[in-house]
Amino acid sequence: MSRVIHFDITADDPERAMQFYATIFGWEFQKWDGPMDYWLITTGPEDQPGINGGMSRREPDMPSANTIDVASVDECVARVTEQGGTVVSPKMAIPGVGYMAYLTDTEGNVFGIMQNDPTAE
Repeated sequence: MSRVIHFDITADDPERAMQFYATIFGWEFQKWDGPMDYWLITTGPEDQPGINGGMSRREPDMPSANTIDVASVDECVARVTEQGGTVVSPKMAIPGVGYMAYLTDTEGNVFGIMQNDPTAE
């Protein structure tokens, strides 16, 4: 069974959004040391229920989304499209993390899928 493992928030003004979430919920933000502007969000202690997330600058047609852990991005994309979903953003490597794609379900909701692979480049 695949589980939601991460959420993404997109923002026109990430600094403003980070201030909002930090003030309201006490979330902590750390700039990711990767090839794009991305901030990791810690929402609470690891020993409590919940998931962490990330924030990026808003891009056209890329809403906030939940990311689901999968064994294979390729196999999951095939299953999603067979069942009436669509590909929003095809498989891409997240260096040192894994492979990711964004899809829609049959209702038009966007979600991400992530295949863990530390050797991804």
